[in-house]
Amino acid sequence: MFSDSGLNYTMLCDFYELTMGNGYFKNGYGNRIVYFDVFFRSVPDGGGFAIAAGLEQVIDYIQDLHFSADDIAYLRGRGLFCEEFLDYLANFRFTGDIYAVPEGTPVFPHEPLLTVRAPAIQAQLIETFVLLSLNHQSLIATKSNRIVRAAKGRTVLEFGSRRAQGADGAILGARAAYIGGCAGTACTISDQLFGVTAGGTMAHSWVQMFDSQYEAFKAYCEAYPNNATLLVDTYNTLKRGIPDAIRAFNDVLKPLGIKKCGIRLDSGDLAYLTRKARKMLDDAGWTECTITVSNALDEYLITDLLSQGACIDCFGVGERLITAKSEPVFGGVYKLAGVEDKEGNIIPKIKISENVNKITNPHFKKTYRLFGNDTGKAIADYICLHDETVDDSKELTIFDPEATWKRKTVVNFTAKELQKPIFLKGELVYTKPSLSEIKKYCAEQTDTLWDEVKRFDNPHNYYVDLSEKLWQIRNELLQSNG
Repeated sequence: MFSDSGLNYTMLCDFYELTMGNGYFKNGYGNRIVYFDVFFRSVPDGGGFAIAAGLEQVIDYIQDLHFSADDIAYLRGRGLFCEEFLDYLANFRFTGDIYAVPEGTPVFPHEPLLTVRAPAIQAQLIETFVLLSLNHQSLIATKSNRIVRAAKGRTVLEFGSRRAQGADGAILGARAAYIGGCAGTACTISDQLFGVTAGGTMAHSWVQMFDSQYEAFKAYCEAYPNNATLLVDTYNTLKRGIPDAIRAFNDVLKPLGIKKCGIRLDSGDLAYLTRKARKMLDDAGWTECTITVSNALDEYLITDLLSQGACIDCFGVGERLITAKSEPVFGGVYKLAGVEDKEGNIIPKIKISENVNKITNPHFKKTYRLFGNDTGKAIADYICLHDETVDDSKELTIFDPEATWKRKTVVNFTAKELQKPIFLKGELVYTKPSLSEIKKYCAEQTDTLWDEVKRFDNPHNYYVDLSEKLWQIRNELLQSNG
């Protein structure tokens, strides 16, 4: 999934994408231009918004899209594909267009995160990888963003590699967690590949290896005097752990004039223990010693700890972040929105369901985000046809998507398109930002949302409206196909 792996992921697709491709080829539809949208239907954990992530891996995948001789031999061996189609695959390259919201963008249900305009076989083939990349990293970035906001400015580190679903889950999960706001990771290879700062302290085994806890702490301080964070809960935290840590700090760091150090707690009543630890450290003169806690944390536990007056400087968050344990599926989908006829006219397509939430928005679209000029805050998102524009010098009336009787007239605003062109005619036209730039952008864009949208419980419903033209096309298709 990550470009440095050296693997060709072209065959990482659902088998029906190949059988449909063969069918399109045999029926003369292979080169027909189609439009697909990636969008999601609900925000994980009942949140007010999600964070888009995973685009860089999609870009790497598209650039390396090809079928090897072994791939063709495997497909020929299945006995399902015509030789002409296999010859087509042997010379395959992506020649279409892709538009997407930049990574780190706050996004909302039913608006396109990524749009593909390409020949039918090409557009169908890339579905699985595009979805798995955007779904996974958007899920983890969203969870990370929630956890970081719960920490209220305190450092959050991603500690989840050993509980992730596989190597890619750990490596790319750390990348997505960084986009969402984590300051670093315990996953070394994510630092090596992506520059997500890796760090760590010690395990309980380090303490148990020595004849005494004090000796273990002393040895660690001597080895890493400028980065000494000691795990103090191997035995009795208050009676032995913290006193031994203070003694090691006094014996090793103090003579060196080093005041920067830390302790970590991984068990027990963290609110109570951190308050006691803070007092003990302060009384001993170690007022700059930081306190890190870990142990199956999430945004709700962090909120509870801080509400109880816990004295915590840093949170190490593992399994509940890297697996998004509370809701481990993002639910993004890849749906056909339009097909071009021979003259290049777009024929809008819609999927209808008895489940209203599953009805799609047809046609080739673009999304504007409307920002209040007086506040800088995001007011609403506005989905319209690709050739429509929003005149932000005039007032605009929008509707609440879940209660269409609710109208909102927007004035004094600036409209900005969310999606950017990524590939045009198969060529990359997008400059990939660095991961630190994506993280900074994510924080800036999250800050444009009102606090009511960002709260964890019963967040305010953010307006995502359709233009009148798009709504009419959708309504006509519903009526004609109902």
